[in-house]
Amino acid sequence: MDRSKLLNKQAGLSLSGLIGALALIGVVGIFAMRMIPAYIEYGAIKSAIVQAKDAGGGIRDMQQAFNRHTSVNDVEAVRGQDLVFTRDGEEVQISFAYEKRLPLMGNVSLLIDFAGTTDPSGVVAEADSAAQ
Repeated sequence: MDRSKLLNKQAGLSLSGLIGALALIGVVGIFAMRMIPAYIEYGAIKSAIVQAKDAGGGIRDMQQAFNRHTSVNDVEAVRGQDLVFTRDGEEVQISFAYEKRLPLMGNVSLLIDFAGTTDPSGVVAEADSAAQ
């Protein structure tokens, strides 16, 4: 190819490409702004069940320890009474599961299922099958 043709060829982003890219960034930003607080709350709940289990005691004591830890982090999705306690031999395992509905815009919402456990196997106990 001729050198002058290479120098005259323009490369760059068109206006419609720029608008499309900005729209995509805006949509991703809306999702991120809605989802990040839900995942921060989920992380606080996971941390609180580990701390409640480490505190030991009876089930009621662990529920109260969980409530203390979550009140500091302003967690509203799960309370100590919502936790599922199971016995794995002599050790008590704590599980939780909940849904979080995040409004995006208008009548459009995003539904996220969260679950966690202290069980090393990673199996989340259901409230029906747990020995309380």
